[in-house]
Amino acid sequence: MIDEHAPLAFCDVLPKQVDVVVIGGGIIGISTAWFLVKNGLSVLVCEKGRIAGEQSSRNWGWVRQQGRDYAELPIVMDSLTIWDGLMEEVGEDLGFTRKGVVYLGETETDLAEYENWLDIAKQHQLDTRLLTSREVDELIVGSQGQWLGGLYTASDGRAEPFQAVPAIARALQNKGCKIKENCAVRVLDEKAGAVCGVVTECGVVEAQAVVCAGGAWSSMFMRNAGVNLPQLTVRATVARTGNAPDIFQGNAASADLAFRRREDGGYTIALSDFAEHFLALDSFRHFSKFLPSLRASWGATRFRFSGDLMKGFSGLIRWAGDTVSPFERTRVLNPPPSEWAVRQMSKRLKKRLPRLSDVTFEESWAGMIDTTPDFVPVMDEVPGKPNFYVATGFSGHGFGIGPGAGRVMADMVLGRPPAHELERFRFSRFTDGSRLVLGPVL
Repeated sequence: MIDEHAPLAFCDVLPKQVDVVVIGGGIIGISTAWFLVKNGLSVLVCEKGRIAGEQSSRNWGWVRQQGRDYAELPIVMDSLTIWDGLMEEVGEDLGFTRKGVVYLGETETDLAEYENWLDIAKQHQLDTRLLTSREVDELIVGSQGQWLGGLYTASDGRAEPFQAVPAIARALQNKGCKIKENCAVRVLDEKAGAVCGVVTECGVVEAQAVVCAGGAWSSMFMRNAGVNLPQLTVRATVARTGNAPDIFQGNAASADLAFRRREDGGYTIALSDFAEHFLALDSFRHFSKFLPSLRASWGATRFRFSGDLMKGFSGLIRWAGDTVSPFERTRVLNPPPSEWAVRQMSKRLKKRLPRLSDVTFEESWAGMIDTTPDFVPVMDEVPGKPNFYVATGFSGHGFGIGPGAGRVMADMVLGRPPAHELERFRFSRFTDGSRLVLGPVL
């Protein structure tokens, strides 16, 4: 994770005018700015707290094509190609490598679902294939016939989140982008019915376009701007081990446990069947939209009363440009990890991966994942708000697809024809009466 108490790393002077303001310094915001700057635009990235301070440094670190929603897949394929060249272009180690992703199945039903996804993989000429139980044992050392089979994509990758996003941001800054931490955007500046800039806690900035990539905070920001975005958050707990035996160099997930090899010789561990939603006003406001997805993920979602955890999401319902905003009251949303989840990780690790039985957890943490009712993101110009764009709701899939999504958003702002079919990601799908189609949960 990024240390929220370390000295600020990005302290550019606030410009009076730029072509584009990007709200949010996570993987989506930084990637969007990256491609805008590469196309010659002047860009300011405003981050209320720290670059990659929240979910962009707290995720699993997977960069995968496997299991993606059909509409996301072409974008993440593009993203993988971008990841391939980023380290050389950035000039720093991002921890990116292609070591494969495997989904592990215990039942014939699991394998049938994997086989169904093979149809999508074949359409895009991916190297995805089904594994037998014996092939799983050969791939994951010491798995001892626990799994009936698996789905494997050797060309998928992984990166180190806490290294990658700040490194890209430093390279972006060297290209002329202005980046300012501890600079919350309070409200949009609007004239003649169109967005023409932002009002930040540090001053006003004029812009021809504004992109909201605020992750878990996007819905709150947009609601204050008069835009109803159905988005909720779930807490995901993650842990890392100390140095451990090399049982698999890539990423793997079964029905109950997910793990990936780290550059430091340990593993990042998570539960693949556990997330927590803390009930708040938005839970009831968006209940009807989320009902199908709640049914689909019912066994994996625990409901909690928020207490102090979600205090940053409560309080002011409306605020103005001269009012201290919720984004300044909570610079970095830093939820404590679930102690129960960490205990379960340890138990399941011993059961599933005996060679890691004696490995201890050196750190655990949690992050708040922004989710939409259909588990796929919104990437669109906001209806009724000319020059205002949003990229949010990546539902736990944002890190790997980040560079590709950034290119999509940059092309959108530039007015270029889209390189991918974006109908699935339109904002209006929540209001136009169309039936929402659920994407993959994992």
